[in-house]
Amino acid sequence: MKILIVEDEIGIANFLKQGLEEEGYSILVANDGKTGLELALSQKVNIILLDWILPQMTGIEVCQSIRKTDTTTPIIFLTAKDTVQETIEGLKAGANDYIKKPFSFDELVERIKIHFRNQTEPEMLKLGPIDINLAKHLVFVDGNEVSLTQREFELLCYLVRNKGKVCTRIQIIEDVWDIHFEYDTGVIDVFMNAIRKKLNLNKEEELIKTIRGVGYIANDLN
Repeated sequence: MKILIVEDEIGIANFLKQGLEEEGYSILVANDGKTGLELALSQKVNIILLDWILPQMTGIEVCQSIRKTDTTTPIIFLTAKDTVQETIEGLKAGANDYIKKPFSFDELVERIKIHFRNQTEPEMLKLGPIDINLAKHLVFVDGNEVSLTQREFELLCYLVRNKGKVCTRIQIIEDVWDIHFEYDTGVIDVFMNAIRKKLNLNKEEELIKTIRGVGYIANDLN
């Protein structure tokens, strides 16, 4: 498994490279955004660890550029930025995960393992007229392809995997966002609104229903 680290602080980059190589991963390192983008597009990598503030191109610009041609490779932001708005900006750019500096190396390793497991999941998911191809990161409604961001895709898959069960906002923020501390779960509603709009669903739709004050439930009505 190959990991690309895009980090301009040499000390952090070297620390991550050494630690992840000891975990058995093959590592590529770029110290600026432009080089990171070139490596991401030219090399077959399984996960990208991306700093937010970089020379030549910002992490946001790198992430957006990657997502124009690659919608599946997991991207984890490593950054000191941690406001809700900044988190939303990073996720909307196409990132899969977000770890605030300074971070625990052990936690980073566990998150990487989770994303590797998700990459190898071969199954198809279905909810009413919605078909989800997990391997190819494709969503179809009545046979018509619908384009979702990585985070929208993950949230939809989570609800469908747990169809028939009420998924609380706390469960979703922990299991989908992998955030295990007090956090504004309002970010979930932003993504749910986007998903519903793209799938042409309204809030009263039983297929993915809002449980007021609690969370959401996906119901297979077939």
